[in-house]
Amino acid sequence: MTLDHLPRLPLGAAPTPVEPLARLGAELGIDLSAKRDDFTGFGGGGNKVRKLEFLMADARAKGASVVLTAGGLQSNHARITAAAARRCGMTPVLVLRGERPPAAQGNLLLDHLFGAEIDYLDAARFPAEHEARMQALGAAAEARGETPYVIPVGGSNALGAAGYVACARELAEQYRAAGRPAPDVLVVPVGSGGTLAGLVAGCALAWPQTRIVGIPVSISPVPFAERVARLANAVAALVGIDRRWQPAEIIVDENYVGPGYAIMSEAGNAAIRHAARAEGLLLDPVYTAKGFAGLIGSVEAGVIRRGSSVLFLHTGGTPALFHYGEALLG
Repeated sequence: MTLDHLPRLPLGAAPTPVEPLARLGAELGIDLSAKRDDFTGFGGGGNKVRKLEFLMADARAKGASVVLTAGGLQSNHARITAAAARRCGMTPVLVLRGERPPAAQGNLLLDHLFGAEIDYLDAARFPAEHEARMQALGAAAEARGETPYVIPVGGSNALGAAGYVACARELAEQYRAAGRPAPDVLVVPVGSGGTLAGLVAGCALAWPQTRIVGIPVSISPVPFAERVARLANAVAALVGIDRRWQPAEIIVDENYVGPGYAIMSEAGNAAIRHAARAEGLLLDPVYTAKGFAGLIGSVEAGVIRRGSSVLFLHTGGTPALFHYGEALLG
């Protein structure tokens, strides 16, 4: 099996642009660009669109009528999964972490507009019970004569990660067409790990000299390097890449998580304002703000050398800004 042989359902607008961030780059002393995967478009855009092109093709091939997934109350993945399910004539069912809020804003508003069936799971129970809850809801759908298809949090399995093997190839083609050498460093926000894993596997072929740095946005019970190495190995095996990784080969910097997942951080909020005012670039508090704070901090600490060429993967998430608006302006 190769990447081109995997069934794929076109959803997003690709290739997404690579844009220079000249003002921010000059401030940091680096050659800085952004891969604008917030421009994938479908369902509000973001990196999950690439994963769902492969996952939804598999769901459709298996005759699914109900698609189930899980995430936080402002989950980008849940929002795009709901949109993709509707595009395919399927019912989206979402298990979301936390209590139902008094008003639906941001991604949660869009979940409702897509007509998703939402099951709220207490935050303390979510890490241990969300998979069992999805399986139970899937079994209930099956008992009604439906065909369920369960997608893991973030779409992060080997099939989902294939979306970012494809993205690595797309990036290499864009840089080649522009006559640009591969960047020295690629910085990626990390949640469930599938995006980073796909890029690690894809760049082994496309950009083997580029250093890939993941900036986690949450605390993980399984070390991120271990999780990403496992996913990278799985997707490499799936698409015929003859390479395997040990956790020690995966670069992650966990210093920018802040208080926790989906909880705003001081450095992340500063990055949101800085990017907006220097470049007109919108970052979201959950993923890209913390990822960009990690990029800035890495340059200031000398982990990324001044004078380097650096590419930041913008994973989207703009709808979540509207949920955090009062806190951002406070």
